Amino acid sequence: MAQDAVKMIPEARQWYRLWSVRLAVLSAALSACEALIPIWQPHMPGGVFAALATVVGVAAAVARTVKQESLRGEV
Repeated sequence: MAQDAVKMIPEARQWYRLWSVRLAVLSAALSACEALIPIWQPHMPGGVFAALATVVGVAAAVARTVKQESLRGEV
């Protein structure tokens, strides 16, 4: 039963080429940058990192549903 719990997509070995993965990593990086807001606060309007992280996170979810033809048949 545990073997059926997680099934990898055919493109799993090309994870670094998947836009959903790239955008999720970017979203995590933007979220991590929020710790630096006190340093950058005088130079940026409020909420910039939160807005960027939200947009990129939503884009990652949408990208996961889009078929990426360039991944088919390439190793």
